[in-house]
Amino acid sequence: MSTLLEMLGCRYPVIQGPIAALNSPKMIAAICEAGAFGMLALGFSNPDEAKRLVGEVRALTAKPFGANLMIMNPANPKILEILAEAGVKTVTTSAGSPKSIYPQIHALGMKGLHSVLSLSYAVKAEEAGVDGLCVSGLEAGGLRSTGPESTTMVLIPLVADHVKIPVAAAGGIADSRGYRAALALGAQGVQIGTAFIVCEESPAPKAWKEAILKCSDGSTVLLPLGNMNMRVIMNPKVMDELRNPEVDPAHVYNLMNAPEAWTKGNFDLFPAGAGQVSALLKEVKPVRAFIEAMVSTT
Repeated sequence: MSTLLEMLGCRYPVIQGPIAALNSPKMIAAICEAGAFGMLALGFSNPDEAKRLVGEVRALTAKPFGANLMIMNPANPKILEILAEAGVKTVTTSAGSPKSIYPQIHALGMKGLHSVLSLSYAVKAEEAGVDGLCVSGLEAGGLRSTGPESTTMVLIPLVADHVKIPVAAAGGIADSRGYRAALALGAQGVQIGTAFIVCEESPAPKAWKEAILKCSDGSTVLLPLGNMNMRVIMNPKVMDELRNPEVDPAHVYNLMNAPEAWTKGNFDLFPAGAGQVSALLKEVKPVRAFIEAMVSTT
């Protein structure tokens, strides 16, 4: 058993990428029951909301699950206590220096994987005492930096060569080919986001799933949002704005509107989030069928 699998406690080293708009206890439980590691996205959640979500997941499955915490959330100390009381053993962290949160994670008997987008931050995270890394290549969905970034094919072996802690690869993985490639590159497992959005149990609206399934090569773009970028699916409004030098997308799109836009399918309010791997996704599958096909060795 790999170090990562031992940390997660599930059958397969497959971690659900946390997306706040997909905080569905039923979906998370389905992922866990299928042998993977379901994840709550607790970014800026308050303790009451976190306790409710954790309780709903635990009522549906006895299998291990985790949660992602954004380090800048001041409610994290209480949320970590709630997670520990519910038997959660592993979390992921993002958006901040892990130095401030890992002492409490370890004091509660928990372990954590920190999300990074570059080699330099991976090395710094290991020095800060994290237990593992979720390493996200350029092609991944979600928030990205505004600086130069490397693809998964380059970033995973680069990080694996420079750290001793386990690595989970994220970005561009949605089938058995990507899964096996990630392991060959030096990762001990994978983190999946976009592909889970289009699974049968996903609470994503039909419009979001259809937008992903219609993607082809080059259908996603990095949307500038000031001090960060986000990978989204191109639509006519986004195309017009990116072509107009007088328009600053950061003044048009408010990241705080993303959850509402994604849950309602209103992509003029905020474009649909997705990774480049959308081009490989062509059908809706049950969570179990998707996971089993991905980890299959045949």
